[in-house]
Amino acid sequence: MSELPLRGRTILVTRARHQAGRLAEALRAKGAAVIEIPAIEIVPPASYADLDAALGNLSQYQWLIVTSANGVEAMRERMAALNLSSRDFSHLKIAAVGSATSQALREMELTAAITPPEYVAESLLEALGSTVGGQRVLLARAAVARDAIPDALRARGATVDVVDAYRTVIPDESMERVRALFGEKGRTPDAATFTSSSTVTNFLALLRAAGVQAPAAMKAVSIGPITSATLRELGWEPAAEADPHDLAGLVDATITALGA
Repeated sequence: MSELPLRGRTILVTRARHQAGRLAEALRAKGAAVIEIPAIEIVPPASYADLDAALGNLSQYQWLIVTSANGVEAMRERMAALNLSSRDFSHLKIAAVGSATSQALREMELTAAITPPEYVAESLLEALGSTVGGQRVLLARAAVARDAIPDALRARGATVDVVDAYRTVIPDESMERVRALFGEKGRTPDAATFTSSSTVTNFLALLRAAGVQAPAAMKAVSIGPITSATLRELGWEPAAEADPHDLAGLVDATITALGA
């Protein structure tokens, strides 16, 4: 394989602006021209009341589950506001979805006891097994997220408190950039990468709001099965899916999708 398998290819990165850099850099390292148009922006939840109340009463929990690095960052900010430290979490068993989430926890001097091998809810549930039965679990996640994790944990006998740590919204400034990219004189990217269901739904909403359509020739590349399922639900068959479900896997899947 060429050292620059994506030379001459243009890839659209839809990840949030503050997170897009690593993926864009990895794609450029493979020779790609990268266009960054964030489909999502991470903003605070409607209220921090539930998250603050949970963090202020950590002694009632035996488990903490965090599903993204964004959730970790939200906790870090609220911990500072509430004058909490990593010592306040010392009695908790922590589960993290994804290696990036686990790394974000380490940077806060918190260690995940469980990081499932795949970046999907089902992998987390398999890793947890029956250990949560009779336990009280704090689940910090994005607002309007899937209920697969809390529903399954409750079915196993856990008491689960779900708190909104952040929300994802469509960035206003992305609309004009989408119009310019997909307008008559715009250059069609060879592929678009999607790192979550939110990036899929928000990107397609962004296209509708801008009054344009994704070109049929542009391939969708997904980070994992949940994101792939969202693409299919919205009528866009992914050309490739990352395996493993991380950024390195997504770069490899992009190369595969383009036959590079």
